Amino acid sequence: MQLNPYGEEAVLLGIDLLRDPPTSAVELADRCRAAGLVVDRRVAAADVTRVSSFLDRWAAVVDSPDDRRRTDRINALLEEHARYPRLTDHSGTGWHLHYRDQVLPISGVVAAIVTVGTALHLAGRGMHRLGRCAALSCDRPFADVSRTGRQRYCSPTCANRDAVRRHRERVG
Repeated sequence: MQLNPYGEEAVLLGIDLLRDPPTSAVELADRCRAAGLVVDRRVAAADVTRVSSFLDRWAAVVDSPDDRRRTDRINALLEEHARYPRLTDHSGTGWHLHYRDQVLPISGVVAAIVTVGTALHLAGRGMHRLGRCAALSCDRPFADVSRTGRQRYCSPTCANRDAVRRHRERVG
């Protein structure tokens, strides 16, 4: 997966995995490939467990009540999972930067790219660009990749339902 300056693909992978955690090694590998990751190592059941553990910690970044705590939490994950950037052209996909060691299990790759992608996303687009759905009946996470930076809902469906609910409350 190539990280753009905003970390959009990586942070969206994190959101996808957090919303619907993979339950098997095959599913984890398939979803990583679908997100554009090069999966060139065997994915094991232990990777699913480690990704789940990472996502629990990453969810604390999503749920941070203020910028300072969000920064502290993402910095702790960066310290644990990211490495100095290095140029690579693995599998002939084109030159790009990796912020991780070259030989990692898929769980380490996911942790590194989601962590760095999130940091790039927040620094480049705004610290408020992660959150939970504002709809009363939903708490799914979202990453705001909109142009305006005003996303409050995880999906158009939740936004529409909430608008209908608010309208019905007004008209009685």
